[in-house]
Amino acid sequence: MKTIDELIEDGVEGRRVFVRADLNVPLDGTTITDDGRIRAVAPTIAKLAEAGAKVIVASHLGRPKGAPDPQFSLAPAAQRLGEILGRNVSFATDTVGDSAKATVAALANGEVTLLENLRFNAGETSKDDAERGAFADALASLADLYVGDGFGAVHRKHASVFDLPKRLPHAAGDLIATEVGVLKKLTDEVRRPYVVVLGGAKVSDKLGVIDNLLKKADRILIGGGMSYTFLAAKGHEVGISLLQEDQKARCLEYLAEAEKRGVEFVLPVDVLVSADFPDLKTKAPANPDIVSSDAIPADKEGLDIGPKTRELYASKLADAGTVFWNGPMGVFEHPDYANGTKAVAQGLLDSDGFTVVGGGDSAAAVRILGFDENAFGHISTGGGASLEYLEGKTLPGLAALED
Repeated sequence: MKTIDELIEDGVEGRRVFVRADLNVPLDGTTITDDGRIRAVAPTIAKLAEAGAKVIVASHLGRPKGAPDPQFSLAPAAQRLGEILGRNVSFATDTVGDSAKATVAALANGEVTLLENLRFNAGETSKDDAERGAFADALASLADLYVGDGFGAVHRKHASVFDLPKRLPHAAGDLIATEVGVLKKLTDEVRRPYVVVLGGAKVSDKLGVIDNLLKKADRILIGGGMSYTFLAAKGHEVGISLLQEDQKARCLEYLAEAEKRGVEFVLPVDVLVSADFPDLKTKAPANPDIVSSDAIPADKEGLDIGPKTRELYASKLADAGTVFWNGPMGVFEHPDYANGTKAVAQGLLDSDGFTVVGGGDSAAAVRILGFDENAFGHISTGGGASLEYLEGKTLPGLAALED
């Protein structure tokens, strides 16, 4: 995989460099609520601009239906990127149309532009190779070179991720190189004990990663909505908690496999419950009850791990050599249900091991709850991409950069 430094050494001054970034940031209207992904790719963009390239940045945002949709415009990202870079970032109001062509043609050496949301064109996500290829051809006509640095999208077989690098000389950006290096430490160069913390809503979202990590991890700690399917599989009442009835048998298989392999598979021993889902807008006091995880009332919902579980999980993280964490322990957006997620984040910080926060909601929680990002070994920009890599899957966007 060619590096961006090698690309620059070959010469990028005056050349149009297409940077596939991941600027899929959360928005409240037009206000960016977490700019972590923009800050993560900014060094690659700055490096190219400083080398005299004409930098064309492109990304998706949200899930528009292959047509322009104002609520998914990347205009706020263009403004924020300019602020982070300390330079003007022009904005094209389409992807391959008149605005994109004119904006790119107007670039001087060292200048940066951002194209509108790639998913406003149906060819970006099409499953039809010809339609996707036609869009990649149109994108390729705008540029001379390609840099892949949108790690959060490399698990997608999309035109700008998979097809476009096949049409242009290409290299991996610094963010992707860093992400891949970190993931290798979680698969090939593991310091032990290796502790994995998995949360989030659904067991089904984590099936592949549990399958693979049962062969590698020493301990797996489970929290969040997915924990209630495991508890139900063991025969416990889980009330109105999140439950995937069709995954209970699979959960029992994981528990048996963990015992067979000598992997500690740890479930919550107590939980915070309520009959009402918390008000996330006003953050009104929720006043939850604390109950044993095998005694959840039939009319209540588990919304966070309890104090005994927080202590237990902290003790299981204390001596870790490597930690991978993906998924919150509860509804961390509400202060009454944030303590479980806080405890896990603090457990990572208190560990002397190499700690990785696996993107998505976990990365957002770290920032929202006020932790110092630099205190962790690594905070990934790609939750889904990280999980698929740890499942052992081939990621299309990485494969395209390797050939």
